Parts: sequence; C-alpha cells; structure tokens
Amino acid sequence: MELEPSSLCFLIFTLTTAAVFFLLCHLTATRRHRNPWCTCEVCEMYLTAGWSNHHANICDWYSDLLRRSPTKTVHIHVLGNTITANPDNVEYMLKTRFENFPKGKPFSSILSDFLGHGIFNVDGDLWRFQRKMASLELDGFSIRSFAFETVSFEIEDRLLPLLLSASETETRVLDLQDVFKRFSFDCICKFSFGLDPMCLQLSLPLSEFALSFDLASQLSAERAMEVSPSVWKIKRLLNLGSEKKLRDAIAMIDVLAQEVINQKRRIGYSSVHKDLLSRFMRTVKDDKYLRDIIVSFLLAGRDSVASALTSFFWLIAKHPQVASEICEEANRVIGNRQVKSFEQLRELHYLNAAVYESMRLYPPVQFDSKFCQKDDIFPDGTLIKSGTRVTYHPYAMGRMEEIWGPDCLEFRPGRWLKEGKFCPENPFKYPIFQAGLRVCLGKEMALMEVKTVALSLLRRFRVELAGNVAGLRFSPGLTATISGGLPTKIREISMGAPC
Repeated sequence: MELEPSSLCFLIFTLTTAAVFFLLCHLTATRRHRNPWCTCEVCEMYLTAGWSNHHANICDWYSDLLRRSPTKTVHIHVLGNTITANPDNVEYMLKTRFENFPKGKPFSSILSDFLGHGIFNVDGDLWRFQRKMASLELDGFSIRSFAFETVSFEIEDRLLPLLLSASETETRVLDLQDVFKRFSFDCICKFSFGLDPMCLQLSLPLSEFALSFDLASQLSAERAMEVSPSVWKIKRLLNLGSEKKLRDAIAMIDVLAQEVINQKRRIGYSSVHKDLLSRFMRTVKDDKYLRDIIVSFLLAGRDSVASALTSFFWLIAKHPQVASEICEEANRVIGNRQVKSFEQLRELHYLNAAVYESMRLYPPVQFDSKFCQKDDIFPDGTLIKSGTRVTYHPYAMGRMEEIWGPDCLEFRPGRWLKEGKFCPENPFKYPIFQAGLRVCLGKEMALMEVKTVALSLLRRFRVELAGNVAGLRFSPGLTATISGGLPTKIREISMGAPC
C-alpha cells in the first residue's frame, strides 16, 4: 500500500514532533544532573571535539584534565559525569560505599540491548546470584586445568604454526591485533561453550558472530558518549543510523547465541562436558539468561585478553630489552621446557611484572562508570549529587605522578619487583580488574592466557612494528581496540640466539 504525499508528510511531521517532545521532556528530567547547554571551556572542548587538536585519544584528554586537577577529580557538566583518578575515591566507590554506587539503571539501559541481564550489567540480587554461580564454577581446580589445556593447545597447534608461516616471508605484514582477537575468540568459545569456531585459520573470514560482536560493542560504547541519552533513544525508536546497525548486529548475536545453546543441547551438557556453558546449563533453563551469559563470557574472555596482548606486544617491540629479560628468566627457572601449569607461571616474576606494567599503561577497560544513588561526598571533598554518573579512570590513573612517581609514563616492569619477587599494588591504585566486591572473577585465567601466549611467542619470535611507531590511537568500544590494528613483521629466532 502506497501513502499519499500528504499522508507521508503528516506521518513525518508527527514522528518529528514526538521526537522533539521526547527530547525536551528528557532534557528537563535530567537537567538536575547535567547541563546540556554549559559553555565552560571543558564542556566546549568536549562538544566541539576540540580536545582532538591536542590529543590523539579522548582518554588522553581526560588524563590531562585529571592530572591538572588538585583532587584528581573533574566534572563534565554536559555529561553529568564526575570522573576521578584518585585511589581514595575509587576505594570509596568500590568498597566503602559500594551499595551507594551501583551500575545504575541509566548506564544499564545503555548496554541492555547488548549485554541484557548479564553479570556486567546488573546490580542487587541478580548480580549476587550470578556472581555466586560464576565463582563456584571458576574457582575449581578442574576448570582452571581445562582452561590451561585449551590455551596450550591453541598456542601449539594454531598460533605458533601461523606465526612461523608468517615469518618465512620477509615482507609479510601481519595484524597481531586481528590474530589475538581470533586466538582469544577460539579459546573462549572452546573453554566456555565447548565449540571450536576455528577463527585462527586466517584463510577463513572472521565469523559473523565475532564481527557482529565487535560492531555491537563499538556502537553500545558510542551511546555513552552522547550528550543526552534521548539522542540514541530517539534513533532507536525510529530505527535510524547507528541504532539500526546496532539492532541488526544484536539480532545476529541473538541468532548465533541461540544456535550455540541448541547445539549444546544436541551434544549434551552432562558432567563429562567441562566447558562453562555446560556447567551453567545443568542449573539454568532460561534461554534468554543463557544468551546473556554467552555474551558476558565473550566480552570478558575475548576482547579483554586480545586488548591486553595487543598493547603488550606493541610495548615489547619498542622495548626489546624487556623481551630479553623475560626469556632469560624463563630459561633460568624452567629451562627450555614449555610451561605446564598455573604454578609454573607464578614462578616467573619478571614476566608477571611486565604484563602488569603493560596493563598499567594500557588497561583493556580504560574506564568504568557507576551511578550515585544518594547524595554523597568523596574523600577528596567532591560533592556527588544523587543520580550523578561517577567514573573511575584506570587509563588516567596509570599516568599520575602522585600514584606511580615521576617515571609514570615509562614502561618499567622493575617497579613491580622487590628483591626479584613480584609485589602486587593496592587494587584501588591499580583497578585494572576492578576491586572490592566486583573484582574480576576471571582475573587469574585471563592472566594465565596473556602470560602463556607472551612467553610462547617471545621464546620463538621477534616482533617488529610495521606501523603505530609513535603512539596508539583507539577506536570506540567497551574495551580498548587500536584503530587500524597492529601491523607487524614476525622474525623467527634461531635456536640458542637471544630473544
């Protein structure tokens, strides 16, 4: 049925009027927490993207603002967002007054289409239930052994042969970020779902699941950067632009997640199956809930690990002496044998220090936000009004002289060692894995994967940058992703030669 021109015009007028009315209502309702018309220098820099004239990334601009703040806390009026790099404030949010700083409905709504009611996007009883279930599964010796076996197989049978092939052609450029995304996607799918997507075979295109996941992550993160939530909500209502792309990407994720669930039901999920999804499916029967679990596992186990590995090898390529010290330590502690367990990895103190130092400078999750429920006051004296978005910024914290000293911008693993032994820092000073009650449950397994890959590659290959020499530029996303990837040349190290 075709609409008459007059009817079409009336429809457009009605939708536009409704959208404007919705926008004005929302701005009026949220004006108590934000000032969308603020003309201060900081807000003007944000609205006009003037920060990009001086900084490659918005996270670097935030770091500069926080560095110059006496309290290491700033407020972006147009966003209604208080941002802090003060460890005392971080501890106050994540531990002391945990119940007053939940994820909050405003932020949960931003990610609800993508993450649903998964553990990263809920509060209260639902969060406690999921965390208890996840901790029971992830703390067991058998699941850790299964994770180690999965990672070791993927390294030996796929990752190392792929890099060896790349090293045989002197001019070949390999995007390590793409390789690590494929590697971690294979690992998390095998570990979490008992399925093998075989993404690390570069002759195959990246799976539709992985591509849709990347797009949904990027577009969901862009929602949080809008001056008003009503902007993306109107676009979603009208199914326009980025919101149409997000809806299509999530529809694809939903279809493929359901296929994962159906396939598990066909294969079976009895106690002989070691993967995480099988363990959850023995208790949970709700497919929507299982879908949200799948997406949460992928976000934690694929994107964060790939991000950590990518920035680590960018730093290692620029600091080859660190690679040499990692290899020397491994030769001294375990000889020329492969790492066989979690326990052996813990003996490699310098390797651990190098991984922690890399994430200090380039955390996979650059910031995390909560919402203040009741009026509160930070330890630094900052007044936080009810309904204010409050963000702690690990990326900026890694660049604070007051926290890390005058050499805070240097990549120096030795800062983590005392008499050759690794010494962790206060988690509220280094909230890379969050801290307090919401500390990351998969922390040890993520570190195992990063360290096992790092050591396996550094003992066999030298990584040379084919681009990104000056600095890193990040794309929007829930985890840090390098715009343009990490182009490298891979060189095999001769047996007996220093790495």
